[in-house]
Amino acid sequence: MRWRRRWLKTAVAIGCEGVLVLASVEVWAQDDLREVQIAWWNVENLFDTRNDTLTLDDEFTPEGDRHWTVHRLDAKLQAICKTIIMMGEPAAVGLAEVENDYVLKRLCMATPLRMAGYEFVHHDSPDRRGIDCALLYKKSEFRVLKDSAICVSDSAEGFFTRDILLVVGITPSADTLCLLLNHWPSKLGGERAERRRWEVAARLREVMRELCEKHPEAAVVAMGDMNSIADEAVVAEGMGFGADSINAEGMVNLTRRLPLGWGSHKYQGEWNYLDHAYMLVPSQWRCKEITLIGYDHLLVAEETRPGVKPYRTYQGLHYIGGVSDHLPLYLRLQVSIK
Repeated sequence: MRWRRRWLKTAVAIGCEGVLVLASVEVWAQDDLREVQIAWWNVENLFDTRNDTLTLDDEFTPEGDRHWTVHRLDAKLQAICKTIIMMGEPAAVGLAEVENDYVLKRLCMATPLRMAGYEFVHHDSPDRRGIDCALLYKKSEFRVLKDSAICVSDSAEGFFTRDILLVVGITPSADTLCLLLNHWPSKLGGERAERRRWEVAARLREVMRELCEKHPEAAVVAMGDMNSIADEAVVAEGMGFGADSINAEGMVNLTRRLPLGWGSHKYQGEWNYLDHAYMLVPSQWRCKEITLIGYDHLLVAEETRPGVKPYRTYQGLHYIGGVSDHLPLYLRLQVSIK
């Protein structure tokens, strides 16, 4: 495969045979810079094949409605592995909709990711379906110092959702990186659900400020499937961005740099960026590049309208063999040591 790239200061298309990648690239002086690459991806229903009696995962078993088998699981894991390798094996990859340690061990040990030296961080959350956020990290490029699950559920009200996963680590050059991985509640549930979504946004914003105070030289990066677009009130007002890309604390909504007309998710023929990346960093850090990844094996032609859409694993209950209904985001961060 012959790669052809053309770099500009604004959003550009980067293409090659069978590959579409949309990026925003920011030019910065090249002297005394260090870089770290990270990514985010909702991998959609990465379940094992066993029935967990404590969660609602029955449909993802060989006997369930989706007839989920080891063969189908392995095909999905291989496609996830292929994508991570094509991205250049980022130092850290945040994932959403992961069921448990078993599928993460299989991803790290039973695919070519084993040769790259990936390990993972995962905590079980109280989500009723049993899906959580997790972090893959490359041991040679990111050393985990601390990880914890930030609970945003409320058992008293019977509200259970995914925890925010916090991972603090350092790069080989001793730069500290604080990662917050999110999968916000959906809009199902009306006013009650929306109130909870605001509470999760407020908690994330608070934790980002606390981390910035505790680690003043570190990059604090939140990534996740927020189940919202940037203009929705829970993001625009809850995170304080308004119509801008920077809030009062100096937090940057990197997703606003991505090109219009595309998105990380497609619904009824419309692309939207439900997946976001926010940075709250000291002046020596910045995001050199944020990229929407649309490799050929992640896209499929629309059935009833022109264009393409994410190639998901199931269409309804019918297995079609794709990877996810979301596209990944890739970030290239730089820190200056001048």
